[in-house]
Amino acid sequence: MNTDNELMLQLKEGDLDKLGILFERHKKNLFGFFFKITYDRDVSEDMVQEVFIKILKYKDSFRGYGKFSTWMYSIAHNVSVDHFRKQNKYVFSEDSERLISVEDHDHELNTIRDERFDMLNRAMLKLVPDKREILTLSKIDGLKYKELGRILNCSENTVKGRVFRALKELKNIYSKMEVPDK
Repeated sequence: MNTDNELMLQLKEGDLDKLGILFERHKKNLFGFFFKITYDRDVSEDMVQEVFIKILKYKDSFRGYGKFSTWMYSIAHNVSVDHFRKQNKYVFSEDSERLISVEDHDHELNTIRDERFDMLNRAMLKLVPDKREILTLSKIDGLKYKELGRILNCSENTVKGRVFRALKELKNIYSKMEVPDK
């Protein structure tokens, strides 16, 4: 089984079938990334397609150093920036679909988790897209700050600061949403 880098280098050499393999490997993660930022299925699907169009268009710029996923997410970042620049607005939807279903045998615990997860999703929706993006990439997708720096074209320390500020704002929004039981 070929690595992503090997597939991309073969694509770069003209083997266009390798794009389909890369698409199958990464479409779900990219869709999840875009959906967590846009909360819109159709837009997210379009953005995934746009990433792979750009991968094909800019295949010659891939050097094979570092991870393919870092290069791909830098393209995804640019696609999301372009999307929100064209929209010239931030998206907020109260009735978004749940991203993750929590399964638990204890119904009461499950209900509490669902309520907190819903509140967290609503709080995330209130963040501007670039803050949702950095939290999604760092805390949900688990990318390292060094990789994020490459994707966002900034230093690792700048990434740390952005993540810290985004988390602080998310915590502030979330805490204002909590309603005491009494």
